[in-house]
Amino acid sequence: MNQLEITRTIDAPRDLVFKVWTQSEHLAQWWGPEGCTLDVATFELKPDGKFRYCMATADGFTLWGQFVYKEITAPEKLVFVSAITDEVGNLSGHPMMPTWPAEILNTLTFTEKNGKTEMHFVAVPVNASEIEMKTFDEALDGVTMGYDATFDKLVKHLQNQ
Repeated sequence: MNQLEITRTIDAPRDLVFKVWTQSEHLAQWWGPEGCTLDVATFELKPDGKFRYCMATADGFTLWGQFVYKEITAPEKLVFVSAITDEVGNLSGHPMMPTWPAEILNTLTFTEKNGKTEMHFVAVPVNASEIEMKTFDEALDGVTMGYDATFDKLVKHLQNQ
């Protein structure tokens, strides 16, 4: 399979959905699992620009991550490579899954439909080894549940805009 794919219809205009994906003050409010806080270290919305962040759980566990933007076509498409990093932005790998792919290419398309937005999300490992691809495939159910929960937070955030 080697890809994660989620389509969700969101009861919000496309411009607003795109905005909350492309502004750091919004991403800090909804990106990541429920119960985590997110601090933005760097935010450069431009090709090869980075969104670097530190996610923290209530019990003090922290995880650094980043997006490297590849394509920004407002308001219909956003493409970025996501990775787990150290605090200065070097790829560090997943602390609990050592064979998790180092980088994931994420493609989001936003389609306006009767005042709502159809958000289509596809994630594919980049330059992954055979074992990394196997790890990705075996984790797809759990990863899909994680993204669904994050997208639930996105929907809640949009209701307050």
